[in-house]
Amino acid sequence: MTGVDLPYISESLPGIGGRLRARPEHFVVEEVPLYMPCGEGEHTFLWVTKRGVTSTYVRDTLARLFHVASHDVGMAGLKDRHAVTTQAFSVPGVPPEEAVRRVQEALPEVEVHWARRHRNKLKPGHLLGNRFRIVVVDTVPDAWERAQAIAAHLKRTGVPNYYGPQRFGRDGTNPERGRAALKGRGPRDRWLRRFLISAYQAFLFNQYLARRVQEGLFTVLLEGDIAKKADTGGLFVVRDVAAEQPRYERGEIHFTGPMYGYKMWMAEGEAGRRERSILEQEGLTLESFRRAKVKGTRRLGRLWLADLSIERDAEGHLVFSFFLPKGAFATVVMREFMKTASLDVVTEEESEEAHAEV
Repeated sequence: MTGVDLPYISESLPGIGGRLRARPEHFVVEEVPLYMPCGEGEHTFLWVTKRGVTSTYVRDTLARLFHVASHDVGMAGLKDRHAVTTQAFSVPGVPPEEAVRRVQEALPEVEVHWARRHRNKLKPGHLLGNRFRIVVVDTVPDAWERAQAIAAHLKRTGVPNYYGPQRFGRDGTNPERGRAALKGRGPRDRWLRRFLISAYQAFLFNQYLARRVQEGLFTVLLEGDIAKKADTGGLFVVRDVAAEQPRYERGEIHFTGPMYGYKMWMAEGEAGRRERSILEQEGLTLESFRRAKVKGTRRLGRLWLADLSIERDAEGHLVFSFFLPKGAFATVVMREFMKTASLDVVTEEESEEAHAEV
């Protein structure tokens, strides 16, 4: 039970091959904040760029440096070690000037851009998304032409918002262990049990999304879909497909998929039948999640790449730039271009952003 054998939405177009992360600066990520610090309050927000270290390493180092518990240090999401990443952290009870000075002395891997006060701790999910700049090396000779064709296709269809392989563990067994935990046979540790069950939820979501792609139903709305408005984030049930399809094709609305739980808003009509079929296949109902206290939610089914751009750098490598909302994986975009097994290898740090609700 893994989450990496998934159909491409650009299946008919040959990939560019290549590999990622030849150097840390080939994978650049910048967090897009949900809000900016207001300038007053007991917490200091630090906007930093890190290289070669994980977000949890920075968090734990800040905790030791300022003599607070690790859980008192806030961050909106985890960012990868093998990249150059910019994100915010918050620490309580430290003046901004002192925070900058001490962090720069203690963390040579981190550059502090600014520090400002705010009233609240920064919490997981408190971000709009991330901007990516990704360099691919060792591509095929006609990679530029192939990339342009794939980009044009993806700008018309969008990209399936699959969970990436890093969501399922290095050996891909987290969903299977999560299914066992859901049935009461998992580990006793509460955090680990919830983590494994969330991997199983992600696996089920991927199966739902994969079926829509395989059956040619990714580029159309279904009667009963629960759609999300791109501008406001509001959710609604699609009752008149003919009326809503043009908005879908323009990227104004997107369908959502099931992150199953006992309180999940189930789709209706044809979409609802498809969502229930995944549960029936697994011998489950929404109530199966109640004992584990898993409420469930909806997850965006399609990523819309309105700002996708491709350039060549000084060495002739292809450079991809795009924004993704929180919870989305850059690797699911790049796999459409590269179509190489190397993207099935888990290299990124597990992301708490992937738990975010729509």
